[in-house]
Amino acid sequence: MPATAPADRPLTPAARRVLEVASELFYERGITSVGMELVAAEAGVTKKTVYDRFGSKDALIMAYLRARDERWRAFMDERLAAVRDPRERALASFDALGAWLAAGSGRGCSMVNACAELPDASHPVHGLAAEQKAWTRQLYARLVRDLPGDGGTGTLAEQLAIVHEGANVAYSVGGVRDAAALARATADAILPRAVRPKQEV
Repeated sequence: MPATAPADRPLTPAARRVLEVASELFYERGITSVGMELVAAEAGVTKKTVYDRFGSKDALIMAYLRARDERWRAFMDERLAAVRDPRERALASFDALGAWLAAGSGRGCSMVNACAELPDASHPVHGLAAEQKAWTRQLYARLVRDLPGDGGTGTLAEQLAIVHEGANVAYSVGGVRDAAALARATADAILPRAVRPKQEV
């Protein structure tokens, strides 16, 4: 099924409103529980307007996920840019996660939610989710590379990425509201504290 929209032109005010409304409804109520009629009604437009701009519900779903992912990446990048110390910057990623989760409604990762609601692996949300999770792994790879000496390893990066994802799930599914703080403590325990510079051979 096609899941693309004519995204080569700027969103009109009406289309932006549709995307904002759809994003809130999809996240809060679930993708499969929200129809295009409801999106149109809540956005104050006709259903034809929704289809004219986005083409299909799948395309609107993808636009919602991409927009939310862009905001998340920008939020994380901004928070990390303010921290100079490499070790503290790695830990700050979990502070950023905690702040992002606390600002939401407790439903956790939109990508994970979308994959759960649309379990067919051929649906494009799965590819988009895989891209986001790859970005998370690459983020931690960069963070551990910044550690001095020989403290930053690929294994450590993978461990931090898994701790990050675990906190997301614990928060949304398990109701563990301090999941990000617990994840930070876990990261603090596995990150090297005092790294000796590599010795010259």
